[in-house]
Amino acid sequence: MKQLKYFILPAIALFAAGMTSCNDDDAYFEDDAQNSPIKVTQIYLEDYKSSVPDRPVDFARLGQLIRIEGQGLFGVRKVYINGYDTYFNRAYVSDKSMLVTVNAKTPITDCDPQLRDKIRLVKDGAEYTFDLTIRAASPTVTSVSNTLPQPGETVTVYGTGFQETTEITLPGGIKITEGIQCDNEEGEWFSFTMPAGVTEGGSIEAVNANGVAKSPAYFNERRGMILDCDGAGVFGNWSATYDPAECVDDPAASGRGLCIPAIPASVLANGGIKANAQGNGWFTAGNDEPTDDWARMYDLIPWNTSTTEIAFQFDVYCPEPLTTGLLEFTLQNNLSNYGFGTSETSADYSSAYAVCWIPWLKDGEFTPFKTDGWVTVTIPVTSFGIYQNIKEGYVFQDVVNHRNAASYRNFGMFFVNKDVEYTDGNTYASQPFNQGLYIDNWRIVPCKEFTVSDFPDEEDNETEE
Repeated sequence: MKQLKYFILPAIALFAAGMTSCNDDDAYFEDDAQNSPIKVTQIYLEDYKSSVPDRPVDFARLGQLIRIEGQGLFGVRKVYINGYDTYFNRAYVSDKSMLVTVNAKTPITDCDPQLRDKIRLVKDGAEYTFDLTIRAASPTVTSVSNTLPQPGETVTVYGTGFQETTEITLPGGIKITEGIQCDNEEGEWFSFTMPAGVTEGGSIEAVNANGVAKSPAYFNERRGMILDCDGAGVFGNWSATYDPAECVDDPAASGRGLCIPAIPASVLANGGIKANAQGNGWFTAGNDEPTDDWARMYDLIPWNTSTTEIAFQFDVYCPEPLTTGLLEFTLQNNLSNYGFGTSETSADYSSAYAVCWIPWLKDGEFTPFKTDGWVTVTIPVTSFGIYQNIKEGYVFQDVVNHRNAASYRNFGMFFVNKDVEYTDGNTYASQPFNQGLYIDNWRIVPCKEFTVSDFPDEEDNETEE
């Protein structure tokens, strides 16, 4: 009830003080109120969810409710925030306090520089302007272009609210303040060059005009590595798999070491994969190989972590436009059908543990897929088979137990070149496949999203998106 004491009661008091009729004959519009001088002494953020629901601040974000404290506020006719005519309910205005919500349409970077970060209160015979920094909503990270970059590679972070990014902190406390590029108009991305010497994994944090953005803790994170072709993890090798000896040196010449060709050069030399066909797969060793027991990852991802906060990542390099085929990943070696829409990828099939990645379908639109270098693909665990049933409340231990109880707990990947009958009702016909497509660094990572608190006393309450 402490929060109610500090937030609800002042609002009720303001409401009572402002209960007057809405015509020009009441006291709000009389000369005494319209000509009395205005003074603002403090701005408060009103947030009943906060540990401090009536907090003094020197900035506000779009959509937030603020309380203006001062004198002579009774009678205010207009409120302009960054020059934007902002609605307020005068039922919540007294002589010493008023409530105003910062409208989501308030301009920030594109407003008149002379009006930016200013609030103007206007009466018939008086007005008052004071400074208050206005920020967009808290910045958020939606994806990272390359989460296992080599030194010298460019990393681009996508999301919202990234205007005027000035400082980036990488895992291990390594700071970047020079060479940062960002989208100052829409705030949808910032980029930096990966420095040498980053040995720890975790989140990227970036300071910008709207606060601090924090990525999920999957950047430079290798502790959940399943297979990297260079010593982490062990390949399986039998009649249904390609020979690990057909792994190739990094074709992008970025210094990554060996990687997996989706289709080995020996198969491409013989014509590749025909339409409506598939080749062999790439798998880990399976049952008796210790790294295939993912309980080893509990230090990175605690056993009780919700599957909604876990993802599978891999890196891909596609130098030529790809217009056919898909990659099918499976948590167990139990596939009997292959391709999009099969039972193994269905949430309704009790033995379903697979997912299909169709790179040339973007937001339901056919878009040839090509990369200029290595990029990271992130697939939530909740996209795999039965784990799509989020209501079941699966946790990481369920994934580990399901794999360990399987007849064959190999993790694997197939390139499947079959027609795709997509959920939009369209059928995308397959074509012969004969080109380079390269994969590296299969890994399990934490993918919880964060909104960083604006206030130090609430740093332990970083919230999931």
